[in-house]
Amino acid sequence: GAMSVDSITDLSDNTSKLLEALQLSHPHELDARRSLGKKQMLSLNPITWQVPRIVDRCCKHIETHGLRTVGIFRVGSSKKRVQQLREEFDQGLDVFLDEHQSVHDVAALLKEFLRDMPDSLIPRELYAAFLSTASMEGPAQLAALQLLLFLLPPCHSDTLHRLLRFLSEVARHAKSSWGPDGQEIPGNKMTVSNLATIFGPNILQKEKPGEKDAGAMNFEDSAAIILVLQRLIEHYQTLFMVSPETQHDILRRLFQTDPDVIDYLLRRK
Repeated sequence: GAMSVDSITDLSDNTSKLLEALQLSHPHELDARRSLGKKQMLSLNPITWQVPRIVDRCCKHIETHGLRTVGIFRVGSSKKRVQQLREEFDQGLDVFLDEHQSVHDVAALLKEFLRDMPDSLIPRELYAAFLSTASMEGPAQLAALQLLLFLLPPCHSDTLHRLLRFLSEVARHAKSSWGPDGQEIPGNKMTVSNLATIFGPNILQKEKPGEKDAGAMNFEDSAAIILVLQRLIEHYQTLFMVSPETQHDILRRLFQTDPDVIDYLLRRK
C-alpha cells in the first residue's frame, strides 16, 4: 500500500503505456483558469509535466511581452544575443527572461531549440503517419491525429501541448482590435496559417538537421506539414483530451491485466 504511482508505472511496459495515456485524461489540467496557487496533481498518473525549461520560459516571455509585436517570429533577431541565451540555458543556468530581452531574440531561440532537438518534437518515426492525415477531413482527420498524439512519449506530448497552447494564444492576437477609448490596438499578423508555415518544418522533420537531403522537401510534404500543424493548433484542446469511452477501455484492460494497479488508481482518485 505504500507503493508510489511512479513505481507502479514501472511494473511492466504495457501498464506504463496505458498509464501514460491516462495522464492525458483529466480536463482540469487543460483549464488555464483553474485556481491559482493550488498545486494539485490532478491526473490519475501524477507525473509532473515534462516541458523543457527553455520552452516554457520562452513561451511565457512572449505571452507576457510579445503578443502584440507585429511580425513576431518573422522579424530578424540578434544572432549574438540568441547564442548567448542558448549557451546560458545549455549550461543549466537559471536564465531569467524579462522585459529587457528582445521578444524577437526569444522567439528565435524557441525556433532554434525546436529545430535542433536530437529527435524532433513529433518523432521522425511518426512523420509519415502524421502527414498522411493531411489527406483526411473532418472528424476522421481529428480522430486519427488524436490517436497519433497518444503515441508520443510523455515529454514530447507535454511539450507539444505547451507549444500548441502558446501558438493558439499568439494567433488569437493576430488581428487588430479597438481599445475602450476607440484607439486601434495593432495585431501581430501571425495567423494560424502563418504560424504553421513557420513552425511546421521545425516540429515535423523527416531527417535530422545537417543530414543529407535534410533541407530538401517536396511541395506536397511542405503543404501537408502546414495543414497538419494548423489542425493541431486549432483543435489542440480536444485532441489532447481522452474521451470517456477510450478511458473506459483502458481501465477495463488494466482491470484484466493488473487489477491491483487499477484498484490503487481508483481508490486514489
